[in-house]
Amino acid sequence: MLLIRGTAGGTALTGTLYEPGEEPPEFSGAPDEGTPYVWVCDAFYEVESGGQVQAIGDRELRIAFESPMPRGFETRDAAIEAAKEHIRTQFARVGVAGDSVTVSVQRAEEA
Repeated sequence: MLLIRGTAGGTALTGTLYEPGEEPPEFSGAPDEGTPYVWVCDAFYEVESGGQVQAIGDRELRIAFESPMPRGFETRDAAIEAAKEHIRTQFARVGVAGDSVTVSVQRAEEA
């Protein structure tokens, strides 16, 4: 299991990449095609009211979360690249430039 984490503006977002032989969580929408790599991570966006207050950089904003959208991949490299893109996209949705997001990949047991 790999943890793929993006950091920017004093906050972070971490998702999980399940590798062959590991059991990803089972819930509605989980890929069922038997792909060897499964990426699971939250998705979020800024809202004007409600949501959860989050400080990012010098801004304080309200964030609403969507249900995780697990995605299946045939190769580790494709899964990691998609995970990095997903993380950068989430930050972009709240006004953080993708090139300012630092992404790291590490084994869960090393975290």
